[in-house]
Amino acid sequence: MRTHRPGRHELGQNFLIDRNIIETVVRLVDGTTGPIIEFGTGDGALTLPLERLGRPLTGVEIDDRRTARLAGRVQPPTKIVTADFLRFPLPKTPHVLVGNLPFHLTTATLRHLLAAPGWTDAVLLMQWEVARRRAGVGGATMMTAQWWPWFDFRLAGRVPAEAFRPRPGVDGGLLTMTRRERPLVDDADRERYQDFVRRVFTSPGRDVVPKRLTARQWAEAFRPRRGNPARGRGASSNRTGRRR
Repeated sequence: MRTHRPGRHELGQNFLIDRNIIETVVRLVDGTTGPIIEFGTGDGALTLPLERLGRPLTGVEIDDRRTARLAGRVQPPTKIVTADFLRFPLPKTPHVLVGNLPFHLTTATLRHLLAAPGWTDAVLLMQWEVARRRAGVGGATMMTAQWWPWFDFRLAGRVPAEAFRPRPGVDGGLLTMTRRERPLVDDADRERYQDFVRRVFTSPGRDVVPKRLTARQWAEAFRPRRGNPARGRGASSNRTGRRR
């Protein structure tokens, strides 16, 4: 927790001001169920419309001045708390996450969320190119492939830079993440699966092939490795080779 009052520039915040985009975010959240946790509430551009959904809502904001102002504008049971979201303890019970990510903290925030239990859906605003890569548009990145068996990533739209104040140098993108009810890989195998993906992506001569695989193909490529690691390595290599 910060002990001083951070300014807007220091926090890297770009506040959403476009009403159409705000309504799009609210509509996406309305398609989910359960309590809502919003991080980076700012002055409440999303918080107040989300409150109208009539669901339990907790807003997390690192700037205590903004927290105090917004807390005076919401109605119970909505709660506004001052905290660094990367250190905020998320509940283990089902909930929905909403956030306008500080662009310089996008990767750190995504890693924090993907490793967190409990949440079922997330509606996130981030840089356009990052949103595209996370959704696997044009080919999956290593991070996407490592988490695909447990989460479905979808690109929900592009957000022009002028939808923010202050205006960033790049457009934003809306990304939705949904936890799969039935993972494609057992939770007990997560560490081994993610290591498998890392080694495939970092192996010489495989800079194109891994990006073409779907979530289910990644899971299938990993599956032979459970019974016989040596055999699995050969099977994975041959399968990948046939796709060249």
